[in-house]
Amino acid sequence: MKATEGLVVAGHGRHVMVETPDGQRVICHPRGKKSTAVVGDRVQWLASEDEGTIEKVLERRNLFYRQDEVRTKSFAANLDQVLILIAAEPEFSESQLVRALIAAEAEHIQPLIALNKSDLVEPFERAWKRLEPYRHMHYGVLPLCLRLSGDVDREHLQKHLQGKTTLVLGPSGAGKSTLINLLVPGALVATNEISQALNSGKHTTTSTRLYWVDEARTTALIDSPGFQEFGLQQIDPMQLTAYMPDFKPHVANCRFYNCSHLHEPGCGVIAAVSPSGGANFISPARYKIYSDLFAELSVRPR
Repeated sequence: MKATEGLVVAGHGRHVMVETPDGQRVICHPRGKKSTAVVGDRVQWLASEDEGTIEKVLERRNLFYRQDEVRTKSFAANLDQVLILIAAEPEFSESQLVRALIAAEAEHIQPLIALNKSDLVEPFERAWKRLEPYRHMHYGVLPLCLRLSGDVDREHLQKHLQGKTTLVLGPSGAGKSTLINLLVPGALVATNEISQALNSGKHTTTSTRLYWVDEARTTALIDSPGFQEFGLQQIDPMQLTAYMPDFKPHVANCRFYNCSHLHEPGCGVIAAVSPSGGANFISPARYKIYSDLFAELSVRPR
């Protein structure tokens, strides 16, 4: 029997949902104990009665994942961009934002930041100011009000998402479900159906799913579970600055080629740290996150 190619559109535990080129969906299981397929993967699978078996995961363009001392958590593969959704209230963690951006940069995936709850005037102004360094770094930063969303927000988002496969990432409560329902009417119904099919029951929030925004299936959103921690154990601490656009230009000004940018004399990065901000400087908050991350990643598990 010849294996058929398909796209993984949902995953929970070891089980995945594979979509065929004609739009049919089949529950598939890995051959063997370990499941390596994630949402966004192209796979070859074999039918067996009303289900299927994953025979091979085809080569990926990229894989967005986080890694701590204990395990690796893969979000999705073959992405065009990552939409990091944060909110003005409760106050977002800049450290978690930086970690997600570094993970995207390391896999050559375009990041896009969206700040929700623009209707909360004072909290939004404070949050928008905190994002000033990211606008200087030429990251896209979108203001949103998903609670009161209408055609303007929808069209604004669609313009940035059109023709791309986008992972929607963010902490619980930032508005991911609201965003997906805004762009994919009936997504909750589809979510419940997939969850029942995968027997995930009350654990539906731990699974990842792909939704098509258009009938032609050219624009996709991938919903991921909320997270509280974002480990970056896959990153070498000496490579951190390569994934931080505001640091990268200043590395060339360091006296030593193997500078850690923490204490060395003649360090171009330390010289560029300035509380006044601006396009050619590094904010003290960003530098503090860098130094904390460097220390964390320098303690490798034995």
